[in-house]
Amino acid sequence: MVNVIDNSGAAVAECVKVLKMKRHAKIGDRIIVVVQKQRNFGPESGPGGSVSVSAANKVRRGDIRHAVVVRTVKKYQRPDGSVVKFDDNACVLINKGGEPIGSRLNGVVGAELRDKKWSKILSLAPMHL
Repeated sequence: MVNVIDNSGAAVAECVKVLKMKRHAKIGDRIIVVVQKQRNFGPESGPGGSVSVSAANKVRRGDIRHAVVVRTVKKYQRPDGSVVKFDDNACVLINKGGEPIGSRLNGVVGAELRDKKWSKILSLAPMHL
């Protein structure tokens, strides 16, 4: 299970496939996920608000989507000798063309995305380590 840190409407997803390799996913790898839990955008759901809430959710539970891993719990040693480890596994949902589905990210992302050419995700993130 990985957390989804964009505003696409998904909260938790399950990785079912790591694309183009036969090993575990690292930061910057493209994976296929199934959305397990939707994010609820609670307070704005007043009278008639259910229409806007469903419009805000770009994905639904059970959808199969592509994603990019942005944080991993597994320790990763960088070429300069520093070791990076995050508190959770997180991803960002993308479309088939590689563009993020959400327009905003909440939380830090790994700087290894720069080496893997995910600059669009880096520009949306508030901070990268």
